[in-house]
Amino acid sequence: MRIGRILTTAALLTLCTGLAHAQDFRIGLQEDPDILDPDQSRTFVGRIVYASLCDKLVDITPDLEIVPALATGWEWNADGTELTMTLRDDVVFHDGTPFNAEAVAANIDRSKNLETSRRKSEVASIESWEVVDEFTIRMTLSAPDATLIAQFADRSGMMLSPTAFEAAGEDFGLAPVCAGPFSFVERIQQDRIVLEKFADYYRADEINFDTVTFLPIPDTTVRLANLRAGDLDMLERLAATDVSSVEGDDGLQLERATSLGYQGMTINVANGERAENPLGQSNLVRQALSLAIDRAALNQVVFEGAFAPGNQPFSPASPWYNAEFPVPERDVEAAMSLLAEAGFEGGVTIEVQVANNPVQTQVMQVIQAMAAEAGITIELAAKEFATLLADQSAGDYTASQIGWSGRVDPDGNIHQFMTTGGGINDSHYSNPDMDTFLNEARLSTDPAVRRESYNAAIALQQTDMPVIYLYHPVWIWALDDSVSGFQAYPDGMIRLHGVSQN
Repeated sequence: MRIGRILTTAALLTLCTGLAHAQDFRIGLQEDPDILDPDQSRTFVGRIVYASLCDKLVDITPDLEIVPALATGWEWNADGTELTMTLRDDVVFHDGTPFNAEAVAANIDRSKNLETSRRKSEVASIESWEVVDEFTIRMTLSAPDATLIAQFADRSGMMLSPTAFEAAGEDFGLAPVCAGPFSFVERIQQDRIVLEKFADYYRADEINFDTVTFLPIPDTTVRLANLRAGDLDMLERLAATDVSSVEGDDGLQLERATSLGYQGMTINVANGERAENPLGQSNLVRQALSLAIDRAALNQVVFEGAFAPGNQPFSPASPWYNAEFPVPERDVEAAMSLLAEAGFEGGVTIEVQVANNPVQTQVMQVIQAMAAEAGITIELAAKEFATLLADQSAGDYTASQIGWSGRVDPDGNIHQFMTTGGGINDSHYSNPDMDTFLNEARLSTDPAVRRESYNAAIALQQTDMPVIYLYHPVWIWALDDSVSGFQAYPDGMIRLHGVSQN
């Protein structure tokens, strides 16, 4: 009898060990991503999903060094107009399509020519390309482009299966096929995105979960409650006000990294009929709104001082920040004077759309109260984040409280938002001088030369102000204490290589 019980117990332990190995890692997202197509998408949370789904030609280190990924190396010709990349020879896409130079060529062509591609401005410098051999591709540029390698560290460098996107067209995002550590299983809007480990992934030995599930939970309080209840294994963007609570919880751990990006208000200045209002038509009204905001107080009230006040696409700690335009002090009298100069001495009323999560809502409520004292009445329109983005793209908005997660190269924080026809220029702002400054910044690899162009662009932005910058976040992740191996990156991505759970 006793021997039988021992054998039964051993069998059960073996079974339990096998079951324990089949792990699902659950990540709480602040929003639901938009379409899961790197050429068409624009959300930060979408990029978090891509970190598990779609490997890139190059990647970054936590110290922001660009390193090989699907590309093993690259070199430029003498005048910087020709880029040759060598590729890994042991990679396949999730549908079995081989990854090679032909696949890279097809991806570049799609990013440039797909009608709905938002990557066009990021790869605009690539004029032509040549498949040198199976694992070598050469790109010829119309002019030197100091930003291109950094673009390949993001969505422009994410490789998609040509077999899949040629068959699916613009519907590729409904069932994306890439070459990352996990392959797509299912998506239920506003509920979950499920991926499963890809057995033929070239770094499969670094992946310790059988599936990863992304769960959009906009309410920060509910997201943290789910983590504490064991329904999540980690969450992204913990509210700054919950940091001390998590730090005092023995069952949780905290990780953080300073963001490369910003939060602000994007103004509709020429994107359809809804630009025809005082805010959209007068840069003086936009300047008045900016002066009505106490950015330091906003940071203290909403974020307990954890973030950095800002007024540019680059943080005050960045070498690209233009110190000639420091973060302004609040000046209600000056704001009212600008309104009067613009012909609105009696004040103005504007609508600002905001994502329906508690943190961003509080940000706008604080700004709403500040602006009212300067004669600017703000009416808030709370929307689900994907709806907010769709309305912004379509021009169905006056202003949006929205941010950008940031990029390694400064170009990524400003060019596509400020140049005429830029891929994410939802303001439809257009100024030939701005185009000149930002296009010239791409032509040199000399930081001093580039800084001169960016300084001129920031000076013009401070006058035209199609975006009112507010603050620069710190990424804060909360994880169950059983999770190990997670490394915080300034780009805010969740990389699961080497991550495990006891």
